[in-house]
Amino acid sequence: MNFAYCSDKYQYTMGKSFYDSGMKDQKAIFNFFYRKAPENNNWAVVSGTDDVVEMIMNLGKMPADFFDRFLPGEEYAEYRKFLSNMKFTGNVWAMREGEIAFPNEPVIIVEGPLIEAQVLETPLLCIMNHQMAVATKASRVCRATSHPVSEFGSRRAHGPWAATYGAKAAIIAGCANTSNILTGVYHDYGSTGTMAHSYVTSFGCTVEGEHTAFCRYIQTHRGEPLILLIDTYDTLKCGIKNAIRAFKENGIDDSYKPVYGIRLDSGDLAYLSQRVRKLLDANGLHECKIFATNGLDEYLIADLERQGACIDSYGVGDAIATSKAAPCFGGVYKLVQIDDMPVLKRSEDKIKLINPGFQVTYRISLKDENGKWVNEADCTCLKGDAMEKALLRGETVTIFDEFDRFKHKMLAKGSYRVRLMQNPVIEKGVAVNKHYSLAQKREYFQTVLNGFDPSERRLINPHFYKVDISDELYRLKLSILDRLNTEIESFEL
Repeated sequence: MNFAYCSDKYQYTMGKSFYDSGMKDQKAIFNFFYRKAPENNNWAVVSGTDDVVEMIMNLGKMPADFFDRFLPGEEYAEYRKFLSNMKFTGNVWAMREGEIAFPNEPVIIVEGPLIEAQVLETPLLCIMNHQMAVATKASRVCRATSHPVSEFGSRRAHGPWAATYGAKAAIIAGCANTSNILTGVYHDYGSTGTMAHSYVTSFGCTVEGEHTAFCRYIQTHRGEPLILLIDTYDTLKCGIKNAIRAFKENGIDDSYKPVYGIRLDSGDLAYLSQRVRKLLDANGLHECKIFATNGLDEYLIADLERQGACIDSYGVGDAIATSKAAPCFGGVYKLVQIDDMPVLKRSEDKIKLINPGFQVTYRISLKDENGKWVNEADCTCLKGDAMEKALLRGETVTIFDEFDRFKHKMLAKGSYRVRLMQNPVIEKGVAVNKHYSLAQKREYFQTVLNGFDPSERRLINPHFYKVDISDELYRLKLSILDRLNTEIESFEL
């Protein structure tokens, strides 16, 4: 499939109007951003921007008869021919995968001919809303524990594409590994797996059959991680005992590398893990790891740890793969400028009011008492405005909260540093994005996350980080609204 055309028809019916009206080459700027993070999160994790670049570069790679199928008729003939040759010729800036983004900040900026930029809306949103939902949820789950979290939700994901790209997003946001082999192969990251209950029962539905299953698995996977599933029949009365027998009979002990352990997939995980740990230790298997699964999410994991569960690693499926508690991320793609005219969507719903114009975001950092650079605030400016120039020169500036102008922060000259959040990924239709491995993206996210205060990283009632806009952007927004309101109030049929 060419995902550049995983689109809605209205993108192309609008395009027909732009084409026929001579508007197709007007320079448009669209922003992809989100308005509110899911589950009262303070922020969201960026994933999918590299896939957006790939998608954009596939525009114009379908034959003319493809367009006949959804734009039939002689009146579309000239337009279909144009579409079959239409490639993206503009510029795109995007936040790096693994970045942390806050509401209303441009995660992706698309600048190009109106028709080219417009038709990207649906496929771009499809990619970004899915991956950012999964990545943000994965970050929550991983922050609930200091132990590794494995992603294994492919069987519950919304299709093969979602499973493969969702696993990638989960790893970026902190998961140690994935069970999905396509993700592992495509990103040279590897994949992991244990066994299913069907493996155990295939050796006969008996206690001795369970023992045989464990022995065969060890014998056929020696030299690999060995994790035995012990709850097929009874975790404490036979499962853990058969696992201990199988490990000892096959010479697996604390000297075994890379790793060995058992998996709990049902029951009271806190209680069972504590009992299992005692049995393992009593038999000299102190390095045997306990891996837990069974409908886990960040809340259950945090509660297990509060109860003193003896769990070394967690496996999380549908909670991450479907972003189960908040499956719709809600990112939007909005026109913010046409030619040199900033535009916005006005709404009676305050949260849907957007920022106009060509915007860029800077992350401002200060040194803490230990000399470490920590993130203090984000400021979105109009490209080239006075605030951007002052920030880049390191001058003394005062930033204001957009919705409460009495809240402000003065940053003294020389006391801070700034980082531009959006990087060029396409220039004049040519992909220029830097390529990072999946491991590098995951490492980058951890670095970014560590730059925030612990109060901003907590799952419950996080402290809200300062996210401001420049004075010029604020005034531009108000001036457009004032003009629109005046026109609306005086408008009559």
